[in-house]
Amino acid sequence: GGGPVGLACAAWCLQKFPEAKIVLLDRNPADDADLTAADSRGVALSHGSKLLLDTIDAWPTECADIHRVHVSQAGRFGRALMTREELKQDALGHIVRYRDIHLTLRKALRAIQAQSPNFVWEHINTNKGANTDTSHIQAKCVVHAEGGLFKTQDWVESGRDYEQSALVGLVEVENASPHQAWERFTSEGPLAVLPSHYGPNILNLVWCGNPSSSQARLALSDAEFLKSLQAEFGSRIGQFLKIQDRRLYELGLNYRKEISQGNEVWIGNAAQTLHPVAGQGLNLGLRDAYLLAEKLSILFSKSEDQKTATAIEATLQDYAQSRKADRSATIGLT
Repeated sequence: GGGPVGLACAAWCLQKFPEAKIVLLDRNPADDADLTAADSRGVALSHGSKLLLDTIDAWPTECADIHRVHVSQAGRFGRALMTREELKQDALGHIVRYRDIHLTLRKALRAIQAQSPNFVWEHINTNKGANTDTSHIQAKCVVHAEGGLFKTQDWVESGRDYEQSALVGLVEVENASPHQAWERFTSEGPLAVLPSHYGPNILNLVWCGNPSSSQARLALSDAEFLKSLQAEFGSRIGQFLKIQDRRLYELGLNYRKEISQGNEVWIGNAAQTLHPVAGQGLNLGLRDAYLLAEKLSILFSKSEDQKTATAIEATLQDYAQSRKADRSATIGLT
């Protein structure tokens, strides 16, 4: 898998042990220019994820920091306000475009590739279909990092369809405070308005609702959509002025109970696909990738006769055990 989690895992493995013999199978095109129209949705990354990505120089130059989060519930009194000062952090989190984190990781991996003589980055031509490729690769260990989105996955081991869709887009507002995020819980699901790098008054919108309502909102004219959004969100940031780049994503929970089997291991969305309500999916995947790279780098450094099937299986089982608490807590919280 050549998404952010797969790229990050390969980069951390090679950073820790440059001589590692790794083949990365990537369905994405080799030329970055062919990705320019790819996924532009904003994704939330924790400050911890930023620190991890900084170790491989893979942090996007364009991002929006979150210093404050305002949480409310429609039809209820009260609110919750969280600030970076309370947690003594530079930021509570960061909003980056998926496309930007993808491109930055590709660039970082290419830089590491120059110092990694045994690394092969194979771009699969998806136009021909995966089954037409007659070549075979024999590997002692297989890392599955090609998870995709909930509705595109062909496996459902545990979890459920939330019967919700997320409508995302960019919205221009009248009077937003810089570095502030808002999350409002409605009868249909969470509605989040998040900073963007375009400026303080152009924000990322994530509006979760049942599929029929979300589809109807997608079909509204811009004026009708903004009126509906204003009624649901209120006037905390003034008037909603413009909406652009509306897209719809279906939501659900999908996770593997066992993330290692023999010499195979699953990470990121291939191991668990979460609801975006807490913004934890990619963060959890990056932690998967980093810890797996740490475990594998110890194995890589051993002599060839020590890299037995038993040793590999034990390493992956150790990794899976070390991820149980984090996975369980994050899946349960979400």
